[in-house]
Amino acid sequence: MSTKMGTAMFKGEDSYEAGAQAAKKAMEAAGISKPDIVITFVSSKYDYPSVVKGIREATGESPLIGCSSAGEFTEASVDKQSVACAVISSDTHKFFTGMGKGLGRDEVKCLEEGVGKLPTSIQFFPFLSSFLLIDGLAGKGEETVFAAFSAFGPTVKFSGGAAGDDLAFKETKVFTDDQIESDAVSLCLVASKIPIQIGVSHGHSPISPAFTITKAKGNILYEVDGQPAYEVWKKHTAENAAKIGIEVNKLSSPTEVGSFLIRYEAGLLTGTQYKVRVPLSKNADGSLNFACTMLEGSVIRIMEGLHEAQIASARKAAQIALTASRGVKLAGAIVFDCCCRGIILQESFKNAVNEIKGVLGNIPLIGFETYGEIAMELGQMSGFHNTSTVIALIPA
Repeated sequence: MSTKMGTAMFKGEDSYEAGAQAAKKAMEAAGISKPDIVITFVSSKYDYPSVVKGIREATGESPLIGCSSAGEFTEASVDKQSVACAVISSDTHKFFTGMGKGLGRDEVKCLEEGVGKLPTSIQFFPFLSSFLLIDGLAGKGEETVFAAFSAFGPTVKFSGGAAGDDLAFKETKVFTDDQIESDAVSLCLVASKIPIQIGVSHGHSPISPAFTITKAKGNILYEVDGQPAYEVWKKHTAENAAKIGIEVNKLSSPTEVGSFLIRYEAGLLTGTQYKVRVPLSKNADGSLNFACTMLEGSVIRIMEGLHEAQIASARKAAQIALTASRGVKLAGAIVFDCCCRGIILQESFKNAVNEIKGVLGNIPLIGFETYGEIAMELGQMSGFHNTSTVIALIPA
């Protein structure tokens, strides 16, 4: 029994050809002609239907999941404006794809639709997990994770990410087989003889006192401790920001403010750990727009993510997943890594990917820069994340 995985990236002007070539090269790398599952991450540069058509025809209409992205990488290279593709053939894992629509309107119905036609158990394949890809602009990150937990049930662990669009923040898409949709969830249920293992970590540390969210609606944070959110942010980051050349009272353009906010995110206190929540922009009234819902009464602190810590956290996520794998032979890895880390690290982002490779060794790897990361694993920071690395290891 064995599992084979191959990856490839391709860049070109023709969308169909980019998809077809990425798939063909991935199959050549794996030494297979008909995958059991195809995973693809695609830059917004391309026409998604044409890319998917190219991949599907090259792989003999194999089941497929994927999404638009904000950067793509494999074990061989880290790039943008490309098509990344992974193919897997296995007799130790079985793969089943699904899609749910209307995520923004009703995440529970959306996940029930996506999961509805999937099997609940597979004889001789006792370990269940899922890859979950969601519309990155639906604003339903944490709610989607809870809805997925309800739809799948407690026996299914899952990992995944929120689709991107190269930081345009206009429209993201998810793919399931031939379907390409916004406001949707793409998922793949995996039934395994040896369990998939997940690791998650972030590189942020608190630099402010604890605050209570006193006014919020949806993903908009208006006040913490009764004060306008942006004013609190400036006050408690000014000293740290000055050390890296940012004068918080002189920020004016949306680009300047956005770059500042991505460096100083919110840490949502969950027991003894923090989930990172990214503020994307500010409004005229001093409120902040976050990537997911912010709940009144929650306790947060302002966080800082230094370069060295961001790189170290990628290594830590890989170590956590590898330790959980207990020495089994690995077929490959899927990495969901936040675009905010790419913004912070810039050219050093490839060093973070190299740290992952250094831990996992010479195995196939595919990943993309997300608008949020998903991990549901017992004993770890479960839920929806920002500026984090989530790694899923596929046993051979």
